[in-house]
Formats: sequence, C-alpha cells, structure tokens
Amino acid sequence: MVKAVVIHETGGADVMRIEDVPVGAPGAGYVRVRNHAIGLNYIDTYFRAGAYKTPTPFVLGNEAAGEIVEIGADVEGFKVGDRVGYTSTLGCYAQERVIGTNVLVKLPDSISYETAAGMMLKGLTAQYLLRRTFPVKAGDTILVHAGAGGVGQLLCQWGNSLGAIVIATVGGPEKAAVAKAAGAHHVIDYKSENFVERVKEITGGKLCDVVYDGVGKDTFPMSLDCIRPLGMFVSYGNASGQVDAFNITLLAQKGSLFCTRPTLYTYIAKREDLDAMAADLFAMVESGKVRIPINHTYPLDEVVAAHKALEGRQTTGATVLIP
Repeated sequence: MVKAVVIHETGGADVMRIEDVPVGAPGAGYVRVRNHAIGLNYIDTYFRAGAYKTPTPFVLGNEAAGEIVEIGADVEGFKVGDRVGYTSTLGCYAQERVIGTNVLVKLPDSISYETAAGMMLKGLTAQYLLRRTFPVKAGDTILVHAGAGGVGQLLCQWGNSLGAIVIATVGGPEKAAVAKAAGAHHVIDYKSENFVERVKEITGGKLCDVVYDGVGKDTFPMSLDCIRPLGMFVSYGNASGQVDAFNITLLAQKGSLFCTRPTLYTYIAKREDLDAMAADLFAMVESGKVRIPINHTYPLDEVVAAHKALEGRQTTGATVLIP
C-alpha cells in the first residue's frame, strides 16, 4: 500500500483525500515507478472539479518523475534503477504507481527529479506549441497569455530563443516582472491595461502571428483582435473557464484566422514523437536557453493548499508535490 490522492466525488479542492491504495505488480510492458516528485498542473483541477468527466474513484495527477523499482514481462529499453519522467492522464499523485513504458522517458543525469516533474507536461506542451502547432521562426510576433505561469514562462523563454518578438499578458506588477525575466520583450498588465489596444500599439497595427491562450473564457474573443490576417489562435487551456461555442464565421470576419484546440496527448501518442519532443526539450534545458522555475513545493499531504494556491493565481512557474 502507498499514499495517494484519491477523488471520490468531484468538486473543490477539499474533495481530495490522502488514502492508502494498492499498487500491484506490473504486467507485460509495464513497470512500477517510485515517484520522487510530482508536477502540479492546471489540468489537474479540471479533472478534480469534474470539467473532464472521469469515473470515480480515481487518483489525480498528470506528471511525475521517479525511479523504476520493478519491471514486468516484455519490457525493453528500461531496467530497475532507471531515472524516468512521464506525463500520463491520471494516477500521478501517488508515492508509487504502475505505468506503461510507452509514456516513460529516461532522464539525463543533469536533470533532477524536481525539475523533471515540473517540465514533462509543461515543457512538452511548450515544445509542441512552438515547434509543431505553429512553428515559430525568427521575426514572428507571438502573444502569450498568462506569461508568468508554468507554461507561459517556458513559452516566453523558448520563443525568445527562437528569435520571436514575445508579448506577454499578466495580472499585476509582480507577475509582469516574472514574465519580463522569462524573456518577454513586452508585458501587458491586463488588470490595468486593455491588452488588445496595447498589442496594436506595440506592433504598430501589424498584430501577432499567433496567440497562445491558456486562459480561455476571460481572453476570448478579444484574443482574435490581436492576430494578423491568416494568423493562428491556439487555445491550449481554460484557466478562467472554457471558451463558449461561437459562430465560426467570426474567424472570417477577423481576417481568415486559423483556430485550434490541441492537446499534448495527441502530439505524444506516437513513441517516435515523444522521444523527439523530449530530446528537444532536454537539449533546451541543458543549454540554459530554457530554465524550469520550481518556485513552489508542497508535501503530498498538503495538496489541498497547493490546489487552492494554484486556482487563486498565487503561484508562478512550476509547483511540485513531494511524496
């Protein structure tokens, strides 16, 4: 038996319970991993609150890093003692778990468990957004909402390193300083400024090639007014609530815009894609061009406080739970 965060009914942060759960032996193609650090992500709150429908009870969590302590039959490429990181839908908020090797990535020695737990989901998300969903190139202008958040800071750093002009929106002067330090060339405080008007001023009316929006309801449809004709709107999260259904002709009216709602799990479904994306991410981190800011850590049994801080927008960068 190991400690895990179990959801019996969806709702607010207080529905989470620390319980003893069985792990079991790994079957063919599976291993047992002892987690050393667990990533806290906004998607976790969607599952906990019931926005993403999941049969209960279930163990929360989508990202972690640890060591392999047991292997099942037919496992190739991994052995007991390997340091691994992974992102997988549910089951990560636990001291140990059984998981398929198809989602595991070996960690370079230079990357700690805490760093890995703060970068697998968020870092791979930034990778596909910048390199695959809209391949950013030097000279592009990108708008990053929530630039002080976990994914937001990575988008600012990585986008800057690619030679893009990075504009970030944040809520408050402290977060503005965080986004600026992460590489944003221009920072807009949406609490005191109209971000659409500021984007027009910053770009001289040319607007942005792409908007990366993890906020959702609060920034839509205004984000569309920040995009040049034939540009792209990328909605990859909904921290403020889901974007309501809209008439698709709005995209035509705003300049024949492209719009997508991608998910990481689609992009890493193929083993070769996961390996290539992870290699790109690790190389950026090892080069120092992308830093993984682990700004908050909580013991696993303080997960309720961690969720409340995240939803209260009291966090910046990555938050890690220590089992």
